[in-house]
Amino acid sequence: MSFSLFRKAPKFWERRGPTSLLLWPLSWLYGLILRARKLIHDLGIVRTKPTPVPIIIVGNIRVGGTGKTPIVIALAERLSQLGWKPGIISRGYGSSSQTAPLLVRSDSSPSLVGDEPVLIAKRTHNHFPIWVYPKRQQSIQALLKHSPEVDVIISDDGLQHRGLTRWPAREGGRDIEFIVRDSRGEGNRFLLPAGPLREPATRDRDATLLTGNPSFNEKKTGILDEYFLGRRAFSLGTYLGRPYQLIDHANTQSLEQIAEQFLPKSMTAIAGLGNPQRFFDDLAKQGVTCKQIPLPDHAQYTPEFFAKVKAQCILITEKDAVKCAEISDERIWVVPMSLHLPENFVEWLQSILQRPDPHRYTL
Repeated sequence: MSFSLFRKAPKFWERRGPTSLLLWPLSWLYGLILRARKLIHDLGIVRTKPTPVPIIIVGNIRVGGTGKTPIVIALAERLSQLGWKPGIISRGYGSSSQTAPLLVRSDSSPSLVGDEPVLIAKRTHNHFPIWVYPKRQQSIQALLKHSPEVDVIISDDGLQHRGLTRWPAREGGRDIEFIVRDSRGEGNRFLLPAGPLREPATRDRDATLLTGNPSFNEKKTGILDEYFLGRRAFSLGTYLGRPYQLIDHANTQSLEQIAEQFLPKSMTAIAGLGNPQRFFDDLAKQGVTCKQIPLPDHAQYTPEFFAKVKAQCILITEKDAVKCAEISDERIWVVPMSLHLPENFVEWLQSILQRPDPHRYTL
């Protein structure tokens, strides 16, 4: 089932009702396919070669973005500070058809390699090797051949990629599977297409990474406690940085200055994310109230689109900005978002990565 069909989450995914119940038989069939694939994998019918370095998979079970890319950036930068040499792989969502893995640079075309890999390259100033290709095992081979010094690989998504062999930390290995979860939770908790889940919420994981506050319904019903029963979880703090002008990155202003300079009715915030509301809420927390235009994840932009936006100031995300290189509109300001990794999380992560290679004793 192609997840690209659901770039914008339908409202019936958030709570159970007539539409979701009508689609439930298709969800049951989808779940049956998932169980068959898992059985084939568990029986070892299809064998793939283990990766010689640890893999950290940053993924989600909910269709659409939950904030994985900022986590990948923060992980790579923090591990680098600790002496590791990270490499990054990605499917390159939205990229054109490829026949081989591609190395991503900050000046790569988002239409060729995807918007998120380009954002990672820009934010990290090309400090880490980044390779994109739907077949992640081939990306790993290309990455390690090009950069043999890499000693840990971070995969932007890939939890459902069975070809990516790993030995999870919870089973004594040093590969790590993270599920990223935002304030929307699991919606109605149905699998596709009746609900937003790629896999059941009961899926095994080494830890859940929380990006955003739990919804009111979760606090009221206790579903949040049920979800985390007996599971490791970490809350990751996010914050908005100093905005810069799209056509002149050296020209910066604080969000407070922007809020003082423009009336709320003359400002517009635009976000093409899996959860655009999170960007709008973060702006509101900083005192920026304005009109909001939520768009589907990986939305594309043209000068004509922005020309139709009636505003004196337009605020966009960095993920959107990488697709606006050909747009010269002095009204557009880019708002960077960063993420803080708690020290207890970093210490746990290091303790897993420093384990001896379990494959060395099983081959």
